[in-house]
Formats: sequence, structure tokens, C-alpha cells
Amino acid sequence: MSSATPLQNPPRLSALQVLACGAFIVTLSMGIRHGFGLWLQPITQAQGWTRETFSFALAIQNLSWGVFGIFAGMAADRFGAFRVLIGGAVAYALGLAGMALSTTSTTFALTTGVLIGAAQAGTTYAVIYGVIGRQIPAEKRSWAMGVAAAAGSFGQFLMVPVEGWLISQFGWQQALLFLGAAVLLIMPLALGLREPGFAGGAPAQREQTIAQALREAFRYRSFQLLMAGYFVCGFQVVFIGVHMPSYLKDNGLSPQVASYALALIGLFNVIGTYAAGVLGQRMAKRHILAFIYFARAAVIAIFLIAPLSPMSVYVFSAVMGLLWLSTIPPTNAVVAQIFGVAHMSMLGGFIFFSHQIGSFMGVWLGGVLYDQTGSYNIVWYLAIALGVFAGLVNLPVRETPIARAPQRVGAAA
Repeated sequence: MSSATPLQNPPRLSALQVLACGAFIVTLSMGIRHGFGLWLQPITQAQGWTRETFSFALAIQNLSWGVFGIFAGMAADRFGAFRVLIGGAVAYALGLAGMALSTTSTTFALTTGVLIGAAQAGTTYAVIYGVIGRQIPAEKRSWAMGVAAAAGSFGQFLMVPVEGWLISQFGWQQALLFLGAAVLLIMPLALGLREPGFAGGAPAQREQTIAQALREAFRYRSFQLLMAGYFVCGFQVVFIGVHMPSYLKDNGLSPQVASYALALIGLFNVIGTYAAGVLGQRMAKRHILAFIYFARAAVIAIFLIAPLSPMSVYVFSAVMGLLWLSTIPPTNAVVAQIFGVAHMSMLGGFIFFSHQIGSFMGVWLGGVLYDQTGSYNIVWYLAIALGVFAGLVNLPVRETPIARAPQRVGAAA
């Protein structure tokens, strides 16, 4: 067999190797991005920019992540995750350096927004979950996805305090340059995710072409409902992650409270995402998703009604942490369960694109409406209403494998 011929029955990587390397990569990539809200006030004050300028760059970042996530997923499905991860790590380092050194709002939007967003597409869930889907047996897949999502949450718990410490000790610019060097650790970790089925970079054999897989998915009602729910997930978590530090400071609480709050979200999300992955092996994933979205709406409403204090912030952060990224394992497991794993990274990329449109709206509206009204109240209320909507649309999702007629690869639809 030549090196250009795909392996028919490639050996699997060990589950421990996949989970260890995948978890460390997600920990680093997600951990860094979760702390970006800590830079809002230092950067806007140093550069004389409005919060909308910073928020718009972060909104572009989330949209860029969603757009490039589709193509990163396609590339990972076709050529394996290794090459995508290497490119993503380099782009991440360059983007963080650009975030530190940009002197105009345009270059800030291009580096912090477009470049870091593209880097995140190549170093986070869509790519890692594709490897998990191909390398971990179906009976353990939801659990394994929970482990990977929990790693991203641990990254938030670990990295946000570190980022706050770096800013306080070295200044916001030097802190970003340190993180740019640290993110290159993804490159050696990617070696552990070189899949044997992609010998010579050749694609594995599939029953469907990309076009056939996309037509099938976008015509399927449950796929549309999952995308709608994921839009809400992005709106809520990115608005809270980016704007809550400033919301707390505006209300007289110290920056340390915000750092501890974001860290608590990350710590408790380790529990929440792992639990969601485990429960996904035992009960209907649509029920898990509906509960998460309904619970988020209730928790935000109680947070706004209760008197604001450090203790109320910590309780809110802990409970919200249980619900934070716990949507990820059941959502991706449903996609694999319905459509199979051959195009999982790509389909996961499209689902995540919807998430990132929501992220764009949440972070951007937070900045725009704050500048116009001097308050985040309208966006908080939107987050509550959207949580109820997302809970409702996930209830009718069908989780059974799709009935698929035999077809030749490349045949006309």
C-alpha cells in the first residue's frame, strides 16, 4: 500500500492518549480565551477606546471562530487533526502578539478578532471531538466528550487567575506576549493526536461526500433545532464571560471578585460538563439540554433580583458554572448519534457556527447597549428569554440514527 492510500482498517489510538492530549490542548486554548474579559478595561483605558470597540473585536473573534470552524472541521475530517492543530497554534500565538501590539482599532479587530478566532477554530472542540468520535467506541463517546469539555472548564479555572496575576505583575501587554509563547505548547501535544487512518494525509473512505452530508443534515429538523439552541448557548456564555467583570466593577465590586467569579465558573463547569457527558450515556440528551437552558434562565433571573454582593456573585458563578459548557457533550454526542462520525468535525463546525453567531450578538450587544444606556440590563433580560426559548426547542429533538438510503460516494443527489 502506498503512503497516499487511506488505511482501510486503521488501528485506533489509545483512549488515554486521545483524552490526555485532547484535554491539555483544550485546557490551554479555552483557558486563555476565557480570560479575555480581564483585558477590557486595561486596553480601553490605555488606548482611549470605548467598550464597544473592544466588544466588537471580541464579537468578530467569535464569528471568525464559527466561520473558520466549518473549514477546520472539513480539513480535520479529511486530513486528520494534527495539521489543523499545528496551524491553529501558530495563528493563536501571532494573534495574541497582535492583540498586545495593535495601536488602532482596525488592527486590533483583525488580530484579536479574525486571527485569534481562526486559531480557536483549529484548536478547540470541533477538531478534538472529531478525533474522539473516530477513536473512542460509541458506548464511551458521550463520556469522553464530557472529559474533554471538563478539561476546557478546568482551563478556565486554572488560567483566569493566572492571567489576572500576569496583568497585575507585568502589565496587560507583556501578559499577552507570555500567553502567546505558552500557546505554542499545543504543537507537541498535537503529536499525540496523529491518527493512523490518515496515512500520508489521505482522507479515509466514506459513504457520503461533503455535499451529501450537508444536504442531509440541513434538511433534518433535529439538526436545525440543535443549531437554534446552540445560538442561545453562545449568546449567554460569551456575554457573561466578557462583560461580567465590568458589570461587577461598575457596581462597586473589586476586580478580584470578577477574577474569582470567572475561576469559579471554570471550576464548577468541570463538574457540570463531566456530569453531562456521563448522563448522556444513560438518558435522553434532549432532556439534558432542555434542563440546562431552563436552569440558566432561572439562575440569571435570581441573580438579578438578589442583592449584589461578593457572596451572591460567587453563588451565581458556581451554579452557572455547572451549566456553562455542559451543553457541549450532549449536543455533539447527538450529532454523532444521528449522522455517524465520518463528517462529525464538519457538522460539529456548522452547529458551532450557530453558537458563534449567538456569541457575536451577546458580546457586541453588551458593548453597544452599555454605551447607549449605561447599563447591561437589557442584555441580561434577553439572556433570560433566550434561555426559555432554547429549552423549548431542544425538547422535540430526535436522537435516533437517521434512516439513510444506500448511495455511491460522488453520485448525483
